[in-house]
Amino acid sequence: MDRFAVPDADRPPPPEPGLPHEELNDPQAVAARHAAGPLLIFAGAGSGKTRVIVYRIANLIVTHRVPPYRILAVTFTNKAASEMKRRLEGLIGADIVKDLWVGTFHAVCARLLRRHHEAAGLEKNFVIYDDDDQRAVMNRILKELNLDERRYPPRQVLSRIHAEKQEGRGPGEFERNGYFDDAIARCFEAYARHLKAANAVDFDDLLLSVLRIAEDPASLAGEDLRGRFRHVLVDEFQDVNQVQYRLVRAFCKSHDNLCVVGDDDQSIYRWRGADVRIVRGFRRDFPHATVVKLEQNYRSVGHVVRGALGVIRHAADREPKELWTSNKDGAPIDVVAADSEHDEAAWVVECIKELIAQGVSANEIAVFYRIHAQSRVLEEVLREARIPYQIIGGTRFFERAEVKNLLSYLRVVSNPRSDVDLNRIINVPARKIGQSTVDKLIQAADLLGVSLYEAIEPLVEGRVPPSAMPGGKLEPLATAAKRSLLGFRDLMQGLMTEARSVSPSALAEEVLARSGYARMLEQDESVESEARLQNLRELVQSIVDYEQETIAAGEEATLGGYLERVSLVSDVDALVDMPKVAMMTIHAAKGLEFHAVFLTGMEEDLFPFRSQDPNRKGDIEEERRLAYVAITRARERLWITHAARRAIFGQTRYCLPSRFLADLPPASVRPMATPTAMMAQRRVDIGGGGYGASGGRFGGSGERAWESRDRRPLAQPEERLAWSRFAREGEPARAPAPRGVDRVERAPGERYVEREAADAGGEGGEGMSLRRGMRVFHERFGPGVVESVDPGADPIATVKFSGWGKKRIKAAFLRAGS
Repeated sequence: MDRFAVPDADRPPPPEPGLPHEELNDPQAVAARHAAGPLLIFAGAGSGKTRVIVYRIANLIVTHRVPPYRILAVTFTNKAASEMKRRLEGLIGADIVKDLWVGTFHAVCARLLRRHHEAAGLEKNFVIYDDDDQRAVMNRILKELNLDERRYPPRQVLSRIHAEKQEGRGPGEFERNGYFDDAIARCFEAYARHLKAANAVDFDDLLLSVLRIAEDPASLAGEDLRGRFRHVLVDEFQDVNQVQYRLVRAFCKSHDNLCVVGDDDQSIYRWRGADVRIVRGFRRDFPHATVVKLEQNYRSVGHVVRGALGVIRHAADREPKELWTSNKDGAPIDVVAADSEHDEAAWVVECIKELIAQGVSANEIAVFYRIHAQSRVLEEVLREARIPYQIIGGTRFFERAEVKNLLSYLRVVSNPRSDVDLNRIINVPARKIGQSTVDKLIQAADLLGVSLYEAIEPLVEGRVPPSAMPGGKLEPLATAAKRSLLGFRDLMQGLMTEARSVSPSALAEEVLARSGYARMLEQDESVESEARLQNLRELVQSIVDYEQETIAAGEEATLGGYLERVSLVSDVDALVDMPKVAMMTIHAAKGLEFHAVFLTGMEEDLFPFRSQDPNRKGDIEEERRLAYVAITRARERLWITHAARRAIFGQTRYCLPSRFLADLPPASVRPMATPTAMMAQRRVDIGGGGYGASGGRFGGSGERAWESRDRRPLAQPEERLAWSRFAREGEPARAPAPRGVDRVERAPGERYVEREAADAGGEGGEGMSLRRGMRVFHERFGPGVVESVDPGADPIATVKFSGWGKKRIKAAFLRAGS
């Protein structure tokens, strides 16, 4: 048996010296040994799908002698592609792996489009426009068409255009249903025209251009694409849209060697075009497909796996899969009731501190939230606690203004026809080219039918013909404006000449020096300018890294190659392997895993999120799948938090726990409550106010407050106070009953916390005296510790509140804490 062959499931061979060896379970081995025809692999979360793909590729190359350049493996993130390559190098060697086609849909299509750019009507140096570039184009189009941006917001117009493209439709196939659609259609046509004039594509065009070539039976380029690959493998198949599916089917036109790996339970990207019906209908399109189910989870402990299965089992329509694991049960899932978003954040941070103290690396800890708006309070408390963190999916490095400016210079050097980039840098740094001059340049370009760069000289020399509109003749430029425009043109021409003989990193240095951009920042001498300079140095270093990686791979480092790499960077690629707590939306967490996960904001209308669009009927099902994805990111520990009230979107909501919490198996859940939540609940139980009769821990009062949506008690009344994670010496800390209420009967030897006697100081509510170090309670800010008291007729205390920081509060508004 060949040493690289997939081991037999019944009698695996011993590993060769120096060769990594992993066992495959029976379903994995069946999938890895499959060599011809369509193959559908349903892979549950943490079931080792990457291992299967890697072994299947190795088996095709070594056992079946398929040339590596005839194999295409498509992933959805650069991180996943890199991991796949790394594992393959360990199995079959780097020399073979470098000939494989492994990458994201967009990266693969960009590479193919460079080869067949003429068939798509592009020049080889085309640029890829990101979201900001696309909005800039649309802003220009709305002005050009005299459309009101308030009635036709650029984001909304682009969203409609992208939705059409993801279905494979162009401007000529757009269906118009009313006046608004007529305007969208005009924008769509103009958008396509502007991108073509700029020798640019957006992310949808990368795929659509290749698809049109591949589906054209009369195209020689299409014939090349259809015959290029003998085996196509698609990871995360549940996330493909119609264009991506048509694309891989076109690649397999002459054969049916299509292997798809996915999990309909993890389809969470409908908002960007993913269609879960594709994976569910694969057997209809390929009736003779082999189907394999991977159901053993290797990632998570037993309680986490059973919790995830409990949630997804209630999905309305899913391929039956029974996720299971042979791992230990581990710790139960902690479901934590908090009083507010600040109380929730304080709890999360205290738990993170404990984990780090126990030796868990910060980069093995993640905090998830449903929407970005939830991150602010969490970020503030983490910063106050001096815990390093990074936000995935916020303002990315390559979206910072100074970084985009330098990239725009480089893109204009590479492709002078890119109007978006030229418009961005024409007066950065300031070179006396005002907006009126830019407007005249845009008019000149439109009249001449050329790019902004090509219009500079005719505009300066007065060679622009008048338009057909009344008063259409352009006003001549002032002498100073002419001089500035020609100076900018000369600068760019010099850089274009320089680009032919220097490396991309050296060119970037030249841009910073010749443009005066670096000098402008250096002369500012502000902290912000220094930070911008540091970011620019980091960008130059990233170009150096690209050059070194490319040279090490035996390829040529080019400016176009680097710009393409930057255009295809994703949020998850920003996740660096360093000791920082990761904060991200659950959508950004797809494909990742962590030792400990905090899933925050598990409340009705937040998770599941209530969409304002009445047409989105399937939202709850996708939200359920999103909850499944979130739970299965945890390997060892999982905390799920929910708050009784939450200030978000400029208003305070009183919240009910998420319906998904009721689906968690009771045996795998440990219900808990923060001290503030317990205090608030006791006040509700005795009619002591709190935040109203409807503001109990679970949105009710009395006994109902401790039940889930299906009336299942989360804990017996005598257990409630034992839920605090602040219990000492591993024993439950029990607070005494409020004044006027009989204490709960205690078992012999049971511990409880008594309130400390008040010392002299300021007089607070209920006639108590305040002193430094005393624990107090405030109706809004929850529990806190007194740091100082300003005496007087109306004393004011400085109190540090958990999750809120220091506040100066009148003593009359404070009550004794426990």
